[in-house]
Formats: sequence, C-alpha cells, structure tokens
Amino acid sequence: MDIERWWPRLTAEAREWLAANNGEVVPPSVVSEITNAGGGPPNGSWWAGESGADGILLSDAAIDWIEESANGEH
Repeated sequence: MDIERWWPRLTAEAREWLAANNGEVVPPSVVSEITNAGGGPPNGSWWAGESGADGILLSDAAIDWIEESANGEH
C-alpha cells in the first residue's frame, strides 16, 4: 500500500516521530504501527530501506515523502 494511504492511519505520535527523526532507525513500535496501518511487513516493502543490528531504516523514497509532508507539500 502506498504511503499516502497508510500515513493517515498512523497515530499522531508516530507521524510526529517519523517527521522529527526522518532518516534515523525506526523504533520497533513505529515499524509495527506502519505494518498494521497497511504498509506491509518491512522485508520487501518499498518503505523499508536497509536493516541492521540497530533496526530498520526508511527507504530514500519514504524519507523524501515524509520530508515533503512535514513541509506541507502533501
């Protein structure tokens, strides 16, 4: 599902965290919320970038979209 559809389904707190910490490792609670909102599981989903020992990073496309949204461009 595209970010435009699952973004509004996130809690305000999750959206605020993603906007304020865009590009940082996403906490498991936010990853779970994205998954439950329709973003799909992180493995193989377009919104999930690299994952490592610290956790999951967003893809470049998701980072760009969130930045644009935070700037009122969506």
